[in-house]
Amino acid sequence: MDYDKKIRNADHVRRVNRPSENNEAIETRLKELLTPSILSKQWLAPWQGLRNRILTLPVMVSVLLTLLWRQVPSVCELARLIAREDVLWTPRLNVSQQALSKRLLSFPYELFRSILLDLLPRLKQRWQIRQRPKPRSIDYAQRHFKRVLSVDGSTLEALFRKLDSLRDLPEGALAGKMCTVIDVASRLPEMVWFCEGAQAHDATFFDKILAFTKPDDLWIFDRGFYDFKFWNQLISLKAAWITRTKSNLIFEIKGVLVSTGQVRDRLITVADCPQTLRLIEIQWGKVWYRYITSVTDPKVLPPEFVADLYRRRWRIEEAFFIVKRLLNLSYLWTGSVNGVLLQVWSTWLFYAVLIDLGDDVAEELNEPFDSISLEMVFRGLYHFAQAYKRGEAKDPVKYFAAPENKDLGIVKRPNSKRQNKEQPPDLKELTKAGFS
Repeated sequence: MDYDKKIRNADHVRRVNRPSENNEAIETRLKELLTPSILSKQWLAPWQGLRNRILTLPVMVSVLLTLLWRQVPSVCELARLIAREDVLWTPRLNVSQQALSKRLLSFPYELFRSILLDLLPRLKQRWQIRQRPKPRSIDYAQRHFKRVLSVDGSTLEALFRKLDSLRDLPEGALAGKMCTVIDVASRLPEMVWFCEGAQAHDATFFDKILAFTKPDDLWIFDRGFYDFKFWNQLISLKAAWITRTKSNLIFEIKGVLVSTGQVRDRLITVADCPQTLRLIEIQWGKVWYRYITSVTDPKVLPPEFVADLYRRRWRIEEAFFIVKRLLNLSYLWTGSVNGVLLQVWSTWLFYAVLIDLGDDVAEELNEPFDSISLEMVFRGLYHFAQAYKRGEAKDPVKYFAAPENKDLGIVKRPNSKRQNKEQPPDLKELTKAGFS
C-alpha cells in the first residue's frame, strides 16, 4: 500500500449517478407548498438589487429544489437537464453551465431563507391538525411551553479548490460551521446561522440564541452549550432549559422532591447561578443519567419527561444526517460564502418539505412520526415514481402506507441496540420500569 497517497474525502469523490426521473405527483406537492411563499417574496428581488434576468427567484427555487430531490450529480448535469425538461413551474431553459455557476456565486441566499421562514408557519399548522399519535412528553411540555427547541452546530465539509477564487486557500480548508435550531415537536428547522470559522465553539452562537429566544421557550442543550452565565440569561428572558450535567458539578442541595432506588429529584444551587435549579438522576441498568433544568416544578415536567425530552435532542443529529448525507450538503456546489449559504438554505428548505411528507405518511399509517424513517421515505420516492409511471400509484402518501410496500422500510424496525451510549432510555422503557 502506498502510504504517501493522499486519502480522499469520500464526500468529494466524483459522482457517476444520473438524475432520478421526474414525477408529476411529487412536483405537484412541491408546487402546492411553495408557490404561495415564492409569490409573496418576488417583490424582494428588486430590493436585493437583482436585474430582471432569466434566472429569477422562481426559476432558481425550482432549479435548486429539482437538483436536490432528483439527486442531480453536478451543476453541469443540471444545466443539461433544464435545457431538456420542464422543472416544477419553470419551462425549459437554455442556460450554460458557466452562467448557472456564476448565478450560484451571487444569488442572494437571503431570498431562500425568507421563503423557508414564510413556509414554516403553514407546515406547523399542517403538523398541528394531523391526528397521528404524539409523544407523551411533547404533548405534556406543550401545555406549559410555547416552543420546545433544540440547537446544535455542525461543521461543513472541506471546500473544493477548483475555482480560481479558492486557489490560495490551504488544501482541506473547511467551508464553515452552521448552527441549526429544530422544533423538537414538529422536527422542522426554526433557524439556521452560519459562521465562517469551521472550528468555532458552539458558544459563538450564544448571542444569536438569546436574540431568538422568546418567553415560555423550552431549550434542550447538549453539553457543548454548558455555560451557567448563558443559562442565567435565558432564565432572565423567561425561558427554560434542560441539559445533561458534567460529572464535576459542585452543588448544594436545597430540597428533595423524590428519592428512590432509581430516581433522585432534588432542588439545588450552584456557585455560578443565583437561581434555584433542579437536578434529576435516573438509574437505567448500571448507569445513572443526570440532568439539570431550570424547571423546578415537577408538575410542569415530571422526571421521566425531562429524560425523554432530552433524548429527543438527538433528533437534531438525525436532521444533520439527512441534510448532509442524504441531501448532499456535504458535497458543496461552490466555494463562495454566499454560494455555501445558498446551498445551506435551499437544502433546509427541501428538508422541511420532506419532514411534512414523512409526517403525512405517519398520519396515514396512524403511527408516531418517530416510527417513520425519513431516509427511507426519500429513497422510496424512486419506487413511487416507477409505480406512478406504470399507473399503479397516484399519491406518494398512499403508496408508502400500502401494506404491500412494507418492504420499503418506511416504518422503522424495532432496534434494541443503542445508537449512542450517551442516549438515555425512552419514555416507553421508563414507563415499563415503573417510572410514571
